[in-house]
This record gives sequence, structure tokens and C-alpha cells, in this order.
Amino acid sequence: MKKSLIVGMISAMLFTTTIPIVQNSNQVLAVSKSKKKSKTVKIKYNTAKKIEKALNSGENLEGKTVRFKVTKFIPNSAFGYNMETGKHLNFVSPNHPGVKKGQKVTLKITKITSVFGSYVIYYKNLLK
Repeated sequence: MKKSLIVGMISAMLFTTTIPIVQNSNQVLAVSKSKKKSKTVKIKYNTAKKIEKALNSGENLEGKTVRFKVTKFIPNSAFGYNMETGKHLNFVSPNHPGVKKGQKVTLKITKITSVFGSYVIYYKNLLK
């Protein structure tokens, strides 16, 4: 693909959506609709194991950005669209996240509840 075409596509996307640009496994550069609002987000919890360990030790992850690999996707769970990962982690939303099993996702946790020994985690700003 020609360099000018790629630059044009990136420029067009900058004006229509938020684009995650992965710098490494622990950072994401999120570019917003306005070029002035781009920032690097540090990801401390970049695996399901780290997320689950933090929750089990009593840490509050609300407001934290996390990354994980989707091990199972359930589109019609009792909580809505459910992305499962780890032993007891359920990332749920009433909106379809547009992901598939095996895909890595980055998101910001908004609310966490515990139901029958599993964590039900609500999120926003899903970055694939």
C-alpha cells in the first residue's frame, strides 16, 4: 500500500473516531476526535491473571485500563454481551463489543460486582 494512501486513511480516521495505537504490551496511545486530546495510557493489568490477582487481593480496579485475551464470547448472557477471560472474569456490556474469541482487547473498567464467586465487570472505551 502506498505511503500517501496510508497517511490519508489515518488522517480520515482521526476525524471520525478514537483510534488506539499500541506502543507495547503495557501502553496504548489513544487518539481522540480532537488532535489535542491524545494521550498515552499505561496498562498495569495486561493479562487476565494479573486482573484476577488484583481483584482477589482486594484492589479496586474501577477507572483502570486493562488488557486481556477473550477466551469466550457469549452474546446472550444474563448480563448482556459477555467477554470471558481468566477463571472468574466476565466483562459485560449491553452493547455488542464487536470482538471474537482469541482477540486481545483494551478497555477501561467502570464498575465491578461479584456474583456467585465470579466478577462481573462493566467497561467503556473498548480498544481492540
